[in-house]
Amino acid sequence: MGNGMTKVLPGLYLGNFIDAKDPDQLGRNKITHIISIHESPQPLLQDITYLRIPVADTPEVPIKKHFKECINFIHCCRLNGGNCLVHCFAGISRSTTIVTAYVMTVTGLGWREVLEAIKATRPIANPNPGFKQQLEEFGWGSSQKLRRQLEERFGECPFRDEEEVRALL
Repeated sequence: MGNGMTKVLPGLYLGNFIDAKDPDQLGRNKITHIISIHESPQPLLQDITYLRIPVADTPEVPIKKHFKECINFIHCCRLNGGNCLVHCFAGISRSTTIVTAYVMTVTGLGWREVLEAIKATRPIANPNPGFKQQLEEFGWGSSQKLRRQLEERFGECPFRDEEEVRALL
């Protein structure tokens, strides 16, 4: 199930449930926040802020209803100098979908480009077909709207995320 968590952007990591409870990896990558996206309960480690999203990895699940909450969580973490791990059970579909939605929002890039960049660092990344459809729908305007909301709330993004993503392509 992968070889540990993968750095997608500064302050943003993608992984699986094993990564989320590995104190060595969490410490080495200075993880301060974790988004757990699956049905199983997670151990709560001290000094880590958690967001739990109980979602099954099936195409008909409306994962996009969680995009805004997850994107705000990741963005706040990064703006405050933290590092966020987004994980599901295998680190393939659900977590990749959330990370893709976040990167789409902060860069303005389309889901296919973002997913291609993520796969450059994590080849197993592959949202299920229903999640890909929801990412496509999110790109029809919702990601830009959410980007404007982030800018209104937090000011202009200080990160060079689009450059980071394009460097992976």
